[in-house]
Amino acid sequence: MTTKKLAFGRYDYAAFLTFSAYSGCSVIIPLALVKMKGDLGFSLSQGGALQVIRSISMVVAMVYCGVAAGKYGKRKTMGVSSLFMALGILACAVSQSYLMLLPMLLITGLGEGIIEGIATPFVQQLHIEESGRYVNIAHSFWSVGMFATVLGAGALLNAGVHWRLVMGLVGILSLMPMVFYFWPESPGREYPETQEVIDGAKVARQAWAILSTPRFWVYLAIIFLNGGCEFCLSFWAASFIQLNFAGSAWAGGIGTALVALGMFIGRTCSGIFVPQDKLKHLMLGSSILCLPATIPMAFLRPEAFDNPNTALYILYVLLFFGGLGVACFWPTSQVYATEQLPHLDPTMIFVIMSCSGIPGCGIFSWLMGVLGDTVGLDKSFFLVPVTAGLIGVIIAIEGFLLKEKPKSGSVP
Repeated sequence: MTTKKLAFGRYDYAAFLTFSAYSGCSVIIPLALVKMKGDLGFSLSQGGALQVIRSISMVVAMVYCGVAAGKYGKRKTMGVSSLFMALGILACAVSQSYLMLLPMLLITGLGEGIIEGIATPFVQQLHIEESGRYVNIAHSFWSVGMFATVLGAGALLNAGVHWRLVMGLVGILSLMPMVFYFWPESPGREYPETQEVIDGAKVARQAWAILSTPRFWVYLAIIFLNGGCEFCLSFWAASFIQLNFAGSAWAGGIGTALVALGMFIGRTCSGIFVPQDKLKHLMLGSSILCLPATIPMAFLRPEAFDNPNTALYILYVLLFFGGLGVACFWPTSQVYATEQLPHLDPTMIFVIMSCSGIPGCGIFSWLMGVLGDTVGLDKSFFLVPVTAGLIGVIIAIEGFLLKEKPKSGSVP
């Protein structure tokens, strides 16, 4: 299968900015976590619980996002959700206590949840024929936002700028995507909205058709594990460096930036070079790469080297390859599921899979914080290769050993 030349338009760029803003809002909390922990007085397990709270709000929003997109259109829904996300982070920046921080994160999660549920089908609707390539490239801008945020915010925090000001700046910059969504459209270049009006009853029927398909639960398991694999790596890398390697916020930012760089390269190269019919090969290869990249993280000790910085530099290399390994899982697993279940509504598949992936992010991030309080963050990093290995096992069985594919049919 030959690959066609990529072509981008206004709404591709809108999606790129949205993913970048979304990731910036997601990583600013873990990046500033150590300083927030000191100011607001909470433990590592409570820090991990922040992602659980955020995840609950996101899932609630994702349940409704299909109805919102059907009623108001994907373009307007994306614009409004970007506003909620940015305002939530701005509110977090002025929170005076841990308990006050929680409802602010709920607001942030509402915007992020709708973006999570709608952004992928938003891009797919623009490029129906080769959606796998375009979705991977759009998701690569999550890594661009992460890279820019952790380096920029890390430098500011390291220079002594208060975390509240840094977080507020991230919130202000996250308002930018709204310009692309709400700027008047040029005639003939409108976003290709689905003309069919989708009400709550139809969404419920589509969801039931998907959830009653046994094979779909395999893909739910994959993205749940991926949520844990990716967020254990990206959420805790900065805190791990600051607490276990006596590193500064800048050093922690570099570590998270290297995860982001690996994810950006992995997703971009997947979009450019991997054809639509090789998605399962991509996911299996990625899970294999994750193992040698992440297992050694749990054994690194600065005191084992004459120069303690040597351990940090080795960790940086491992974090880069870890990011490269986890890069493709989230977007590719969603597109792969729609290909294997062509008789089911693809937008609803994206939404329901995200409803599984986001709790995976929250639960595993919280679990890693609990383990960090009890056995240390270094040992808790075993969660990354464990989840990556399980993804590989599932893909190997589903994609290569089981030959029977679901029969095509119609969505109720």
